[in-house]
Amino acid sequence: MIERNSEITAAVVRERSRLGSFIRRRVRDPSDAEDILQDVLQEFVEAYRLPEPIEQVSAWLFRVARNRIVDRFRKKRDRSTIEIEESEDGASEYQLDLALPAPDAGPDAAYARSVILETLQQALDELPTDQREVFVAHELEGRRFKDIALQSGVGINTLLARKRYAVLYLRRRLQTVYDELDL
Repeated sequence: MIERNSEITAAVVRERSRLGSFIRRRVRDPSDAEDILQDVLQEFVEAYRLPEPIEQVSAWLFRVARNRIVDRFRKKRDRSTIEIEESEDGASEYQLDLALPAPDAGPDAAYARSVILETLQQALDELPTDQREVFVAHELEGRRFKDIALQSGVGINTLLARKRYAVLYLRRRLQTVYDELDL
């Protein structure tokens, strides 16, 4: 048991910094990143004490971290969707506010919000019309691809491809703003 504890400690000491950096590059909120790191390390300790040994500790840790990051984003997205669907006025439209810094969180947040919104609007205007329309309908209006396809007469796979191209362009276009604002 003492030997196993020493192995666990050595692995944590060896991998913690790299694993933390990996998580922080993918999760912007430092407290969320720290929570994920702690969850991964706790799961590692529990798994390491099982009879089946973990062969490649580093690969195992990074795979679990990646899964926890995906889980965290899914939970946030699902929670946002639930909050939108249960809004008081009965509206079911997507609110961009959920993805932006709060306007009342101080001057830095207000400035970041205005810069992001302005850049997003410019980037949306630069998109080809078909890509912009599907992105706005799905992401900003909260419409389902099935409904968009029925209304437009365009196949779901085509709509998915158009949205994918829009997202890739918007990511590239907005990344410099996020880097400059250090979000």
